[in-house]
Amino acid sequence: MTAAAKDTLLPLPEHFDPRRVGEVWRVPYQQRAREADAWAKQQGVQPAAQDVLRTCLLLIDCQNTFCIPGFELFVGGRSGQGPVDDNRRLCEFIYRHLAGITEIIATLDTHSVLQIFHSLFLVDEAGRHPPPLTAVSLKDVESGRWKANPRTAASLGTEPAALQRHLLHYCRKLAAGGKYQLMVWPYHALLGGIGHALVSAVEEACFFHAHARHTQTRFELKGSHPLVESYSALRPEVREDVDGRPLGDMNSVLIEHLQTFDRVIVAGQAKSHCVAWTVEDLLVAIQARDAGMARKVTLLEDCTSSVVVPGVVDFSAQGDAAFARFAAAGMRVCEAASGFSRE
Repeated sequence: MTAAAKDTLLPLPEHFDPRRVGEVWRVPYQQRAREADAWAKQQGVQPAAQDVLRTCLLLIDCQNTFCIPGFELFVGGRSGQGPVDDNRRLCEFIYRHLAGITEIIATLDTHSVLQIFHSLFLVDEAGRHPPPLTAVSLKDVESGRWKANPRTAASLGTEPAALQRHLLHYCRKLAAGGKYQLMVWPYHALLGGIGHALVSAVEEACFFHAHARHTQTRFELKGSHPLVESYSALRPEVREDVDGRPLGDMNSVLIEHLQTFDRVIVAGQAKSHCVAWTVEDLLVAIQARDAGMARKVTLLEDCTSSVVVPGVVDFSAQGDAAFARFAAAGMRVCEAASGFSRE
């Protein structure tokens, strides 16, 4: 019987420093590779391919842009330090249960400057861009308070009138869906920037896991289409443009892959947005096949925080409501300390 089958708690590797989880630094890959080999041998850790009980750890957007204080869209949570504490617990979880985690899948929010939720995309009648955290309602677009920036149309391969039609169509779809209004977010998760990268401590834990267990970390990029939001890692918020052309579809390959595991453990940012709607879409897919499969999913509630900007927005209630809904559907909601239990 392997360590994975026994859910054995492993000691934390000597290199792990919880005080540095909120910082950005370079992972010393070659050194960590040597240490991972020696540590795995010492602890009797077997290759992931030998796991009888197969466990996936799904990490949602554990990126600098959301998780490091001072970065573009630091989630914060009500404590003001939510993602830092979340990622400390998450790293400890990975190391403690490394012998039983078969595969780590990390999603990466992946954006460019010109996207529908960034300031450059929108202007008012005077040509001014909305500031970050401006909520853009359907009424705002219908009245002309905010419109698509005509100067961006050529870069997006369209005409100004068509871009405006898309914005109106998009906001109508959001309003009909009832989840969120279009929100102007700070520029964040820009491909090629430091903010796009995994938090250094999380990256290090994933690398250590991959080397110790002779397996590949899987990365899933989301959110790169300029004309649509993608909170969920499994589908865009709006799937067709005004003319019926696809903006994106369900990530059926990832959904099918997740359903091959005996258990899926979920953590990451933000509880109120990308975690909530990724899990929601996974739940819909599960229920379409077998509602009982929801019991295979565990949500680490102390490894995720909701979007909170003091005095501006607080999505904590939405995050809590989503997790309550998931628990009612049969998913397990718990803290990291008991997250690997099968009870």
